[in-house]
Amino acid sequence: MIYSLDKINEMAEGDDDFITSVISVFLEEVPEDLEGLEKAINERDHESVYKLAHKIKPNVDILGMEQTRAMALEIETMGKSVASMEEIEGKFPLLKKDILQVVSELKKDFNL
Repeated sequence: MIYSLDKINEMAEGDDDFITSVISVFLEEVPEDLEGLEKAINERDHESVYKLAHKIKPNVDILGMEQTRAMALEIETMGKSVASMEEIEGKFPLLKKDILQVVSELKKDFNL
């Protein structure tokens, strides 16, 4: 399991509806943002790469996905500094793989 509910459980204070709500928002927003990020990379749009990686970061952080958060931060920084797109393209597949795996696990674990 590459995600953890520790941070969400701490915030929820036993409110299962809150937990389900956070998971639902993650499942709605993050795949869309990931798709947008991939499109921005393909279009060589540094500004959008920066913004979308920045938006993904807190969503993976709340699920305790430290490695994925670090990868999103790297991509965000490279987008902001207008780094080589080849470098960004090299990092993106790992981010995508981790997020898609967690989306799949969350859907299964929460019957969503």
